[in-house]
Amino acid sequence: MGNETAAITVSYAERVTALYRKMMNHPAYRPVLLLTGAPANAVAYAVHRYRKSASGYDRAIEEIRSRLLQSGRRDELLKETREQLRRKREFFGYGSGEQELEREAERIVSWKFQEEVKASWERRPPSDRNTSGALADTFGRLVENRAFLSLSLIFAFPMYLLMLVYANPYLKYIAERLVMALFVILGVAVLVFTILYLSPTNPAANLLGDTATNEQIASFNRLYGLDQPYLVQLWDTLRGIFTFDLGKSFAGNESVTTAISNKFPVTLTLTAISTLVAVLIALPIGIISATRPNSFFDYSFMFIALLGLSIPNFWQGLIFILNFSIQLPWLPATYNPHNWLSAIMPIVVLGTGLTAAVARMTRSSTLEVIHEDYITTARAKGLSRRRVIWRHAVGNALIPIVTVIGLQFGSMLGGAAVTEKVFNINGIGSYIVDKQFIPDIPSVMGGVVYTAITISIVNVIVDLLYAFFDPRIRTKMKQY
Repeated sequence: MGNETAAITVSYAERVTALYRKMMNHPAYRPVLLLTGAPANAVAYAVHRYRKSASGYDRAIEEIRSRLLQSGRRDELLKETREQLRRKREFFGYGSGEQELEREAERIVSWKFQEEVKASWERRPPSDRNTSGALADTFGRLVENRAFLSLSLIFAFPMYLLMLVYANPYLKYIAERLVMALFVILGVAVLVFTILYLSPTNPAANLLGDTATNEQIASFNRLYGLDQPYLVQLWDTLRGIFTFDLGKSFAGNESVTTAISNKFPVTLTLTAISTLVAVLIALPIGIISATRPNSFFDYSFMFIALLGLSIPNFWQGLIFILNFSIQLPWLPATYNPHNWLSAIMPIVVLGTGLTAAVARMTRSSTLEVIHEDYITTARAKGLSRRRVIWRHAVGNALIPIVTVIGLQFGSMLGGAAVTEKVFNINGIGSYIVDKQFIPDIPSVMGGVVYTAITISIVNVIVDLLYAFFDPRIRTKMKQY
């Protein structure tokens, strides 16, 4: 029993060592690995340095360095590097200050000389290189010790969790997309806040009016923290975004989080339904047009799609209201969440452009795919035309279509303000527009950033759909 446990521990240590070495060689994962497993890494590094020192590694490296210095190798490298830099500057025709040239030459030579020292060490016979190996090897030997393994699992649990994610290509793919989305959200938050901070518009003066005194304006700025430095305000805003507490709005003194939670679902629901309806209509239209190119159906569908792309949303909405609400009182002119008929016109207006874009992309993508060699092979095998189209052609044509759907969904969600104004929809778009003219910084920040979060999540879903539809991406995920 003891031998089996020891064998399992050794096998586990080998897998951990391989993962640790692979992640240490990855420039993006190395700092995260060292940070999440700081206690265990500190112990491993201390043991690693001690073993290197005890094995004479440091002494041998210093001897090689001294020998190369005495042989004048470093001076030769410095001379060669100076000459190369001079020729480079003369060739490109820009001035060369001697001090600047000397600093650059010293920097390059330091790196080259260090590499030569390491190369000289590695050329020695294995019997003369009796060291502890790399840090990953030391960590692997420590993990074989059950006491160290147990303690490291407690104090460096995030590191093992990171290694578990890294070991699974699908979890790694998802985690990397989520991290990228997080950086995008942070970038959007910083950019939007900076623009609002630098805006020449004074919120206190706009809200209090022209008759406001300097004392009242100062009191307003102090109440909402507008008198604080830029970095302090930015930190408070970012903290509020991630804790879902952006405080009170400047106008109305209402909770920003509560206001957004009431308005954002309206826009999101209308956009999601518009997207679904548009995809259900556009995919069959695009496929029919692709399978019958240059036919009456093809020309008719693509002409209608071109019209859909060309019509401005606000004009289309006004025409709908004029015809279906005023002249023909079939549908309500304004949106009412308790009347589903009032949602028909906004959904159609929002989905028109997406329907046209997806239909045209489906047609072009399917046309490109059905002329591939594997489609010809499938037909030669005697498969029915319908099976070739739906099983082989459409599946491979979906990658660019999914991309367009994801991008258009983000555009619809972020640009729904015009449609909301036309149909008097109390959504997030009209809310941001109304608050922008103050500018009500907490309200605008909340609306824009939470919209960006939703769009980022949609983009992550689109990336996952890539892997679902395209087996080549799944293969690359496993090899990556």
